[in-house]
Amino acid sequence: MECRVSELRYKEIINVSDGSRYGWVGDVEVDLDSGQVRALVVPGRLRLFGLLGREEDRVFPWEAVRRFGADTILVETPPLSRLGKGN
Repeated sequence: MECRVSELRYKEIINVSDGSRYGWVGDVEVDLDSGQVRALVVPGRLRLFGLLGREEDRVFPWEAVRRFGADTILVETPPLSRLGKGN
């Protein structure tokens, strides 16, 4: 399967472990020496309309990606706590 970086921006990342929806791909980390994709990045959410900055970006290592769908990317990561922060 082929996919352009511009097409990834329209795919939502969902965790297969607990069904959490993390948002849409905002960036891709690439190893320039090998040309391999290292991670997918979802930008952090704005806090109070951006007046208080934004949450940290969520980075999903390429190894966590399980499947690409038409509109989604399924990843397998530990579930988020109830406060929405990583473990």
